Amino acid sequence: MGLKGFVEGGIASIVAGCSTHPLDLIKVRMQLQGENSPMRAAPAQLGASIPVSSPPRMGPIAVGMRIIQQDGAAGLFSGVSATMLRQTLYSTTRMGLYDMMKIKWTDPETGSMRLWKKICAGLIAGGIGAAVGNPADVAMVRMQADGRLPAAQRRNYKSVVDAISQMAKNEGIGSLWRGSSLTVNRAMLVTASQLASYDQIKETIIEKGVMKDGLGTHVTASFAAGFVASVVTNPIDVIKTRVMNMKVESGKARPYAGAADCALQTIKAEGPMALYKGFIPTISRQGPFTVVLFVTLEQVRKLLKDF
Repeated sequence: MGLKGFVEGGIASIVAGCSTHPLDLIKVRMQLQGENSPMRAAPAQLGASIPVSSPPRMGPIAVGMRIIQQDGAAGLFSGVSATMLRQTLYSTTRMGLYDMMKIKWTDPETGSMRLWKKICAGLIAGGIGAAVGNPADVAMVRMQADGRLPAAQRRNYKSVVDAISQMAKNEGIGSLWRGSSLTVNRAMLVTASQLASYDQIKETIIEKGVMKDGLGTHVTASFAAGFVASVVTNPIDVIKTRVMNMKVESGKARPYAGAADCALQTIKAEGPMALYKGFIPTISRQGPFTVVLFVTLEQVRKLLKDF
């Protein structure tokens, strides 16, 4: 029963991750806008500081068009191999563990599970899943961000395996878990808000007689769950993206000392709303991702119900 939950969750997660990868790529590029801009370190010429204006912010459509212009339509799927590995490791683990805990913690008499138990199950499952999938997450962020750099500064990873091997070789094994505290915290919040809210909203819709248990209910509950997850996790997602993407060079100080330093630098240089950079593509991605995830999950459960 427990293994079945891992298989179902893994299949649904891979389908959802690959189908919404272009939206995730645009979100990452938007979250990195303004980072290392000239305004942060104005050049000194002849002893005087000369302010240089930052490049204008671009919206999701403009970012998407620029990716297509620079790298072609295939550029929208840059880093998709890392996405597949991440979903295989992270999402399969969290979905399977959540399903196991839901079975164990559901009241056998009422057949229901209290909301706080759902949230606890999501926090535990998300944290463990993130720890398992962090190397793939770091590789995915770097591969997605590579295209925004000048050609001479790009890492040019050939695949997720190449990315992970190069990071381990050049920066040490520890680099594969860079930003892991952020990844774990984010994953705990995502899983708790996404899975718990989906189950709770779905149950409420059915109990109140608004809709029957079917496609309409699954789509409605999953989109609402995606919105909740986006609002809760966007600030951590911005910090996580920047920490994972920072370039560490030998003999030079790191751009960020850690997650807290990254948050402080970001707020100081760009204002507190910088933590909600990429929110439109986040909800644009999280909404469809969650819908595809849960609709696929429900269909896979029907197919595998006799196994």
